[in-house]
Amino acid sequence: MLAKSNPEISLKKHIDDCLCIYEQLLTCVPNIPVSDKTLFWQLLKTSIVFHDMGKAHPDFQDMLKGFSHKWQQQRHELFSLFFINQLDLPEEQKELILFTVLGHHKDLNELFFFVDKNYSSEQDKFSFGITSGLDFTNECNRIAADEVWEVAVSNGFVKKSENKLDIISLIEKETKHNTVSDRNYLAKLLLVGAMKQCDHLASAGINQLHKIEEKDFSFLFRFPPYHHQQLAYNALGNVMLSAPTGSGKTETSLLWLKKQIETKGQGRVFYILPYTASINAMYERLNDDINSDISKVGMIHGKLAQYIENKMAYEDKSSMGEFDRKQLIEDFKTLVTPIKITTPFQLLKHIFGFKGFEKGLLEWAGGYFIFDEIHAYDAQTFAQIIVLLEFATKKLGVTAHIMTATLPTFMKQEIEKAIGNFTPILADNELYNSFTRHKVILKDGLLINSLSEIRQKIDDEKKVLVVCNTVEQSQLVYQSLHADYKVLIHGSFNAEDRFRKEEELMSDKTQLLVGTQAIEVSLDIDFDVIFTEPAPLDALIQRFGRVNRKRKKGICPCYIFKERNEKDKYIYKDKEVIERTINELQSIIDESNGIISEAELQKMMDIVYPKWNEVSKNDFEETKRLLSYSLDNELVPLMNSEQCEENFYKQFDGKKVLPVSLVSKYQGYLSNSEFIKAEGLMVSIRETRFIGMFKKGEINRKEFPYELRNSEKLLGKTAYIIKRKYNAELGLQVNEPENYLTEDFIL
Repeated sequence: MLAKSNPEISLKKHIDDCLCIYEQLLTCVPNIPVSDKTLFWQLLKTSIVFHDMGKAHPDFQDMLKGFSHKWQQQRHELFSLFFINQLDLPEEQKELILFTVLGHHKDLNELFFFVDKNYSSEQDKFSFGITSGLDFTNECNRIAADEVWEVAVSNGFVKKSENKLDIISLIEKETKHNTVSDRNYLAKLLLVGAMKQCDHLASAGINQLHKIEEKDFSFLFRFPPYHHQQLAYNALGNVMLSAPTGSGKTETSLLWLKKQIETKGQGRVFYILPYTASINAMYERLNDDINSDISKVGMIHGKLAQYIENKMAYEDKSSMGEFDRKQLIEDFKTLVTPIKITTPFQLLKHIFGFKGFEKGLLEWAGGYFIFDEIHAYDAQTFAQIIVLLEFATKKLGVTAHIMTATLPTFMKQEIEKAIGNFTPILADNELYNSFTRHKVILKDGLLINSLSEIRQKIDDEKKVLVVCNTVEQSQLVYQSLHADYKVLIHGSFNAEDRFRKEEELMSDKTQLLVGTQAIEVSLDIDFDVIFTEPAPLDALIQRFGRVNRKRKKGICPCYIFKERNEKDKYIYKDKEVIERTINELQSIIDESNGIISEAELQKMMDIVYPKWNEVSKNDFEETKRLLSYSLDNELVPLMNSEQCEENFYKQFDGKKVLPVSLVSKYQGYLSNSEFIKAEGLMVSIRETRFIGMFKKGEINRKEFPYELRNSEKLLGKTAYIIKRKYNAELGLQVNEPENYLTEDFIL
């Protein structure tokens, strides 16, 4: 009996492959948050052995072997239930196994519709004496039962009865009782997730899940630990860490992780960062530090494919084939790697009920979350993270390590309520004092009007950082300043050019970096002086952190201009926060000659952010209320929610457009089946801007035809073309029109 074709895999082999993953789950995800763990794993094993038994139907076998058949697109998992129903098991256990196998491919609504459309019920026969559909029992009786039980017996299972199965009644019952209030809710959720993990990983040919080992932490002991790092290594359970930027917070979290695994056992680890660039940098850093023969670190974010494509191209590893790249991406997304670097949005998808969310929640079970840069989110996203933390820690047994240099007290209190018991860890005063490295200098007027002062610093051979609040302003400043080695970074570059610029920044040659908030991200850069437009205190602290990062330059100046550009209000909408920030900086100048004491930052943050402003408060409370309600009432296994997915994606204010000058390059990539490279040419703009420009005809929709490689099949891909200038040095110049002509495309 076959389970799969092309290549042919026998049913017994596929079951054995699934059981191989099952055995590894026992050690990789051991801390399942259920009362009877032994029973949970027994139920999962039974589900695995029987999940594909329905494939023994003769028509399904004929279909796999390429013979003539009358399968009529029936569902093999429904026939598998027929055999489970004949096992010698307590009814409650049998019901859990039936539920797990029932939904390992489709959700309950899809199955209900299928069964209602294709099979006649007992009521149909009784009422009318005729049937319009297939007879489920007759179909089950056609299956090669002897061969099925031969496989089952070889795995230790025995047939007890000849019980029939009313498939329509079963699905009606499961749909009706599948609620959050079901006392077996969590067991169902995790059994479905585990079943899908075993089936999908085995089908993908994966036979090994990696674990974190003692030697993987050896790099942490190259230097004596700080006091807060020692405290973290001694802490069990949830932790909240406050320490200065650059004081080894990543190492602190990993020392904590080492302690948790030593004490509580294995669990999958999620290191959560807000920005793609931060994730890429952390992935490379941990990969180098752990330095294992097998990949222990993966990452997930929306630009993962582009990162891998650009990284391979930049390092000239062209020998890696398309299959290898796809496999690497898949490995990152699966349970294979024990550590994943990711955005919170990749985790939030699961509590929004995206298809396959049960697999994601199984991966969290008894695992570890490390939240870095948790200060970086708006009120809406922060509310979602609070709900995520509460659900993960209280329902799924997740242990959390949360760290920040700059978080207002009222936000810390929300985290504390979400995670319950925790250990607070604070860097000691001696360390805070040793991190005195910046002197603030307030300047009147606009930054753009003081370029001569910036030029003087460049002439003095200082490494100069200039931070603007808008892309347009950063482009203007960049064009107005000269340096032999200068770089511009902002959010309006495509993936190809952004990656190249980040690689350039790693060179010590860079004399001038001009950028937007994009430089606040965890780029490991170190400058001598900064000039910045006004911004909230937490944003400024992150910007200052890119100056004198290694604390080898004494006290370095940080120039902050008081006056805002007109368009700054679209970036930082709360004018009062900016005013309170300027006032606090003036206090530092008056009281300490501008020298920033890291130990005083928390007090400053609480003055600048005493509480939510009215708009942020409403956003936070409404988002938290709605998502909490959804989790408490609607997140049930085998029920995917398209509406929740729509709600999730609505929060992202961005549309991808293709600059008109890159049309030919885009078409070339498509023609060569280089789809990741093609996608990497896109630039993101705000949705409101997109709508306005589209209405004015400044953005046009175009269909790009291409032929699939090794096929004569003609396909098409749609892109939105923006009639604005773009080049690799400046990025998208949204105020500079450009009409680009080609032979077959005229705008």
